[in-house]
Amino acid sequence: MSLVLDPTAQDLLFREARTANTFTDEPVTDEQVQAIYDLVKYGPTAFNQTPLRVVLVRSAEARERLVTHMAEGNQAKTATAPLVAILAADNEFHEELPTLLPHFPQAKDLFFSERPARESAASLNAALQAAYFIVGVRAAGLAAGPMTGYDAAGIQKEFLDDDHTPLMVVNIGKPGEDAWFPRSPRLSYEDVVTTV
Repeated sequence: MSLVLDPTAQDLLFREARTANTFTDEPVTDEQVQAIYDLVKYGPTAFNQTPLRVVLVRSAEARERLVTHMAEGNQAKTATAPLVAILAADNEFHEELPTLLPHFPQAKDLFFSERPARESAASLNAALQAAYFIVGVRAAGLAAGPMTGYDAAGIQKEFLDDDHTPLMVVNIGKPGEDAWFPRSPRLSYEDVVTTV
């Protein structure tokens, strides 16, 4: 059985999509980021909690501050990407639940009154949203370079607050020269899927 999604779109979003390591200097506009968000905001999260928060790093001054917190192998590409996004989990997402879950507003206090429960839920669900974000970047015809090689405490202190936990840093733009490493192997269907 074939997928409903056009094969060209399948390639764009998955088969041909890669983690970019170099980028052209073509800018990524606020309109493009808005379009990406307006698409991926519909991805599901538990209780519609949508805990992902995004910090766009555009200014040279902010970029310099961010690069100092990146692992050595990630510094050059972060310094030269047209746009960098810090994706974070909002551990106080529950404050929005009465608006986001109007048919069950008591979920805020019933399930998320304790900080550890919020942190666990925010981490998982914001990670789901981060994956949607990466696919959305690809849908916009851009390449994403997601990274977790950084000083998380430093990024949190520099760009966030105690209520937001950094999940990843994503370089965004049109792929540049020699942008791709060779494709790494993937597990087969039989290695992953078990029927019981």
